[in-house]
Amino acid sequence: MAIVDVKVPQLSESVAEATLLQWKKKPGEAVAQDEILIEIETDKVVLEVPAPSAGVLSEIVVADGGTVAAEQVIAKIDSEGRAAAAAAAAPAQAAAPAAAKPAPATASAGAKSDIAMPAAAKLMADNQLGAGSVPGTGRDGRVTKGDVLQAVAGGAAKAAVAPPAPAARPPAPALQQVSAPASPDLGERPEQRVPMSRLRARVAERLLQSQSSNAILTTFNEVNMAPVMEMRKRFQDRFEKEHGVKIGFMSFFVKAAVHALKKYPVINASVDGNDIVYHGYFDIGIAVGSPRGLVVPILRNADQMSFAEIEKKIAEFGAKARDGKLGIEEMTGGTFSISNGGVFGSMLSTPIINPPQSAILGVHATKDRPVVENGQVVVRPINYLAMSYDHRIIDGREAVLGLVAMKEALEDPARLLFDI
Repeated sequence: MAIVDVKVPQLSESVAEATLLQWKKKPGEAVAQDEILIEIETDKVVLEVPAPSAGVLSEIVVADGGTVAAEQVIAKIDSEGRAAAAAAAAPAQAAAPAAAKPAPATASAGAKSDIAMPAAAKLMADNQLGAGSVPGTGRDGRVTKGDVLQAVAGGAAKAAVAPPAPAARPPAPALQQVSAPASPDLGERPEQRVPMSRLRARVAERLLQSQSSNAILTTFNEVNMAPVMEMRKRFQDRFEKEHGVKIGFMSFFVKAAVHALKKYPVINASVDGNDIVYHGYFDIGIAVGSPRGLVVPILRNADQMSFAEIEKKIAEFGAKARDGKLGIEEMTGGTFSISNGGVFGSMLSTPIINPPQSAILGVHATKDRPVVENGQVVVRPINYLAMSYDHRIIDGREAVLGLVAMKEALEDPARLLFDI
């Protein structure tokens, strides 16, 4: 028998540990090489762990929800295992000839056997229910997942200790996340308690860190989006045909932000102890909401990117965030961030700085609003911009003028071409 270790992949230098999510295979099941066995969640990304070899998963060393470190062994694969795969496909067959026939000791009268279906057996193990403690209503008296859920919710099942069924695999380790509610039935006032994911906990930690360590102030302005909307409408079809991507508003906001950061470099700087670090590059973080929480992938050297390159990269970030495929290197660093709450309908907000950055731009929903132009009230598509900044190094003058520079670039996009 040749055993191959399944190890945690190398993590980022800033990530000391990670959390296992849910195993996709059980001990005794066959696996193919490079088949994804489990996902590992760090405080930044979710990583997939593929099988390093084909064979049979012989042992799970660390159960679902376990905390692991880089290069730690979490499972073992028997690369020469073949018979175990057949046994996994037919769990009713015993490992020894003497155990070929299941004893009916716990079976009810008649043909019922109280054998638990695989999903039900797993749920019973999670809730420490002994074999035979839950009456089965399935075919031939088999215990279904619904039987176990009903027993747990109603408190009817007793944690009876009984000899394991001859065909049962070794009991699965207890799961951190269980399918059945652990709290009693509260009728019309249900509650559910779930632990924070590692990513959510990290986001919470960084937001508190930002508010406690930065002197955050927010300045606001409004921008008439009509020139950008007109330009976008004029070139949308040709742009899409040429570059294979639609031109959105975010590329304009990124370009306008870079335009302002060049004029006022302190907005692109960061604090390191008692030093101010001025960055000679422009790495713009784009806040993206994902099913697992807020992530901020980085547009590297955004000043050197075209409108099409920005739009393609943002679309790629969005798809990866939805699928949990963003890499650690894609979310490391950044000198300035943009948060677009407008896609959700936000009218105004005060964004929180993403440390160690010193400023962040909040973009909101563009709505037709009455404004005064040349003494006349007219309707224009207005977007309220908000820029939060660290007042320790950025004075109100630079912050206000920086936001005005963004406003002017958006209201007259030609400025972006001539860098004026």
